Amino acid sequence: MRVLVAGGAGYIGSHTCKALAAAGHLPIVYDNLRTGHAWAVKWGPLEQGDLNDAATLGAVMRRHRPEVVVNFAAMAYVGESTGEPTAYYRSNVAGMITLIEAMRAHHVGSIVFSSSCATYGVPERVPIVESMAQQPINPYGRSKLMAEQILRDACVAHRIGAVVLRYFNAAGADPAGELGEEHDPEPHLIPLVLQAAAGRRPDIAVFGTDYDTPDGTCIRDYVHVSDLATAHVAALAACRPGQFTAYNLGTGKGASINEVIACARRVTGRPIAARADARRAGDPPVLVADPSLAGRALQWRPHHSELADIIDHAWRWMSQHRTRVMAQHGR
Repeated sequence: MRVLVAGGAGYIGSHTCKALAAAGHLPIVYDNLRTGHAWAVKWGPLEQGDLNDAATLGAVMRRHRPEVVVNFAAMAYVGESTGEPTAYYRSNVAGMITLIEAMRAHHVGSIVFSSSCATYGVPERVPIVESMAQQPINPYGRSKLMAEQILRDACVAHRIGAVVLRYFNAAGADPAGELGEEHDPEPHLIPLVLQAAAGRRPDIAVFGTDYDTPDGTCIRDYVHVSDLATAHVAALAACRPGQFTAYNLGTGKGASINEVIACARRVTGRPIAARADARRAGDPPVLVADPSLAGRALQWRPHHSELADIIDHAWRWMSQHRTRVMAQHGR
């Protein structure tokens, strides 16, 4: 199929494009390159544009005639969203409206949407199942939930088929070294920890050491980015006209911040200094998925998501492949 991948030059989007191409599909990347990278687009054409630019988006759809959309295009940082909420609603909520209208105008009936465990807020229990209440506690989570609700209504009104993937903490890098996580500034824990291991920063800040967890630090479910990519490929076949379905993507296992740092020390063999800092606004203490529904419905299982493997792949990207890729593209 011809698949329009909105946000396909980004971290998870680019890994998904590789998986789509491996499955025989043509990924057509539509990205404003605000946080994505042109060098990460390797398996199909790149069309530059913003999701809220209806004219450009429509022209791209006319030119390439996609049969399905995969939407990663979003602002995606919890901390930033608390300081810039309107930017998040404009990007993530208004962008979804613009995309659905373009899909209708160009007769694209299916969409796979990149959502988030942030829509659950502080869960009533863990692991989290899809039927639990969605009560987000930060603008990022609220924007993703609003986008889900808009999409749910569009499925009923316009017979769109939507699969929503609520994933937990994406991490790692392409095992073959072609792609990896590259943000500036970097907001995510594992690459920040590895930057400290590489000497690119003096230490790693631990935001909150007094949570109600075994070691006092936040617990998250880290899932390998390549495993997330395969779930998106599987979701293409699960889109049904008029149906909205949602699946959690995670491993079912959590790791605390302290456990991540300790594992990174073992994998890299490097000292990593850590310092306690204040809690961040909008951080739930524990987020761990129950991924069994995705296992049953999508036949999806994570294959690379042991914490040591995630850190090893991310470390090899940072210490080996990143330098080569940046040099090839004059970075």
